[in-house]
Amino acid sequence: MSTPSSSRPEGGHDGNADGPSDPDAIRADIEATREQLGRTVDELSERLDVPARAKESAFRARDTAVETYRENPPAVAGGAAGLVAAALGLLTWRARRRRKARRAATAAMAAEVRAAARRAAAEERAQRRRTAAQRMAKQRRRDARRIKKAAKRARRRTILGRNKR
Repeated sequence: MSTPSSSRPEGGHDGNADGPSDPDAIRADIEATREQLGRTVDELSERLDVPARAKESAFRARDTAVETYRENPPAVAGGAAGLVAAALGLLTWRARRRRKARRAATAAMAAEVRAAARRAAAEERAQRRRTAAQRMAKQRRRDARRIKKAAKRARRRTILGRNKR
């Protein structure tokens, strides 16, 4: 094996893992690192600037459309007419779907209202039956009290009538 003739390996670095020992080389290395970091930060900023990217994309699409129109106007006009027809068809289709959904919702609401009315009527009938049953029970209690009082009076009369004799 042969050893290098100088004490430094290639690239101007000594055997140290820390980097070059010459101050000018260190400054140059720092400047290179700064430039690289600056480029990286600029690239990241550009990638994260969504509004600017959207505008750029819109401008490119507009330029492409203008170029295409200049090259072949009838084809572009036909394509635009096709797009308009497709958009109108889509709007018509969506309007029909919405109308159909509204009708279905209205029908469902009407069915719910009818069912609620039937439940309310059934509850009202049940309440009337309960009220009538309560009235009848109350009347029975009154009648039972009257009968009891009448029986008590009759016993008194009988007892009093026996004692008088």
